[in-house]
Amino acid sequence: MTDPRFSQSVIFICAHTPDGAMGIVLNQPLAKPRFAELLDQLGVEPLPPAREIRLAKGGPVDDNRGFVLHTPDWMTEGSLEVDGSYVLTANMDILKAIAQGGGPREGFLALGYTGWGPGQLDDEILRNSWLNAPADAQIIFDAGHGTKWLRAMAKLRIDPAMLSGDAGRA
Repeated sequence: MTDPRFSQSVIFICAHTPDGAMGIVLNQPLAKPRFAELLDQLGVEPLPPAREIRLAKGGPVDDNRGFVLHTPDWMTEGSLEVDGSYVLTANMDILKAIAQGGGPREGFLALGYTGWGPGQLDDEILRNSWLNAPADAQIIFDAGHGTKWLRAMAKLRIDPAMLSGDAGRA
């Protein structure tokens, strides 16, 4: 991908319909703000046993909006069940639950998202702009951001050194 915003990005596709697609970048961590600072900005008071979750840049679209990608053991009204293993929640209920020591077992907060118009992602996949790998909870939820792309490539048995910037069909 020549767009520097997506170079070596690992993106979890949350929705893909004829109307478009939406995903969350998994491997662009944010050093600031920390979760506690964000809660303070939002006026959410952490109560013991407070928890921390990681923050990431979810993509270039609507980057002041937060999305928590998490395990399905916690849901609220408005949560989007992506499949049986992953849920996306974009409301304050989840942040309050996490701040109070509850919420889902695993999750991270993404600021912003990636989006594609109708047919756009399909066209990009047909042009070999993206590689698809099955979802992997360890890649999604662990803190090893620097290796997520390499691990996703390894799941496909692809050596990045063998990739070319030119795409085509044989």
